Order: sequence, then structure tokens, then C-alpha cells
Amino acid sequence: MGKLYERIDGRIRTFIEEQPVFFTATAPLADDGHLNLSPKGRAGTLVVLDEMNLAYLDFGGSGAETIAHLRENGRITLMWCAFTGPPKVLRVHGRGEPVFRDDPRWAEYITHFKETDGPSARAIILIRAQRVSDACGFAVPFLDYREERTQHAEHFGRKSDEEFAAYCEKKDHVGVSLDGLPALPLPLPPRTDLAPAANV
Repeated sequence: MGKLYERIDGRIRTFIEEQPVFFTATAPLADDGHLNLSPKGRAGTLVVLDEMNLAYLDFGGSGAETIAHLRENGRITLMWCAFTGPPKVLRVHGRGEPVFRDDPRWAEYITHFKETDGPSARAIILIRAQRVSDACGFAVPFLDYREERTQHAEHFGRKSDEEFAAYCEKKDHVGVSLDGLPALPLPLPPRTDLAPAANV
């Protein structure tokens, strides 16, 4: 039986922090627009800021549908599944916004991602929870977590910040979404907070 929660704390927070993958869902306002559903991984890229707020690090490597939808209407749902242990599906419905590299808040929020930060970080997604609920998860299969994939971090770790900015400008559906909505601001603002060692 599903349950509503007033805040993200206790075992709900622990459950979120223990999951190696989560999913994000967003949609444009237009009824013929493309809905977006994305898996998110890489350990340390999502943090619970407090009882009502979360943040995750948005990397390059794909389009920017989530960013575009948040810029247009702010609606977002995050979902976690228990692939081991007791069955559970947890959803956080909320309002989100992207914090870009030239936002004065960037320097504050990026400190939450010290272990996973790098030159391919292009935005920080902030989410304010409006509804927190779980469901049984009885139909979710058992799956064993083996290890993190390293290809993404290794690939972009070889690029300088300037090379990453050039990559973003050439990639389809980064500056605008599939439906033509403004997405990632281009040219990508430089990372002034990166140490030189992070660009090798």
C-alpha cells in the first residue's frame, strides 16, 4: 500500500541515498510536445539538501530536454526503484530549475558534488519537493548492482573546459529541445571554479 510523506528524512532519505540509479521525467506544456524520461547514474551526482530539496549534477553527453522543460514550466518527477531488499518505488513530484555555470549560486551548490564534479558539468538541477510518495514495487525485479561505468567520466575527463564547450555547441538538441524550446545557454559559460588538474 502506498504512503504519502511530508518530507524527505529518515528512512526515505536513506533509501534515496542508497540507490545507484534514479529516473527523471519532464514534459513541455504543448500537448504535442515530447515527454522526456531519463536514467541518471554516477555515484555522488544526487544529493538531498534538506527535508524538501534535492539537487543533481547535469552532465554533457546527451540532449537537454529536462533543462528545456524546467525552463518552460518547472515540473519534474524523480523516481527510485528498489532492485534489492524490500520492494519499493519512491517518487518525488516537484518544481525544478537549472542553475547554470554563470549563476551566482553555482559556487555554493557545486561544493555538494566534490567527488563527481568535472569539466562536463553543465548545470545543477534543483528540485523542491511538492509530493513524496511510495508504492509497493512488487513487480520490480531483483537486479544486482555490480559496479559503476567509467566511460563517461573518462571520456569527458580528457577534454578541457574549452573543448567541452565546443562539443556542446556542435551537439543536436542542446541549445534547443526537440520541440524548439530554449535549453542549455550557448556558448557555454566557462568554469571559473575548476582547478587546472581537473582539465587533464
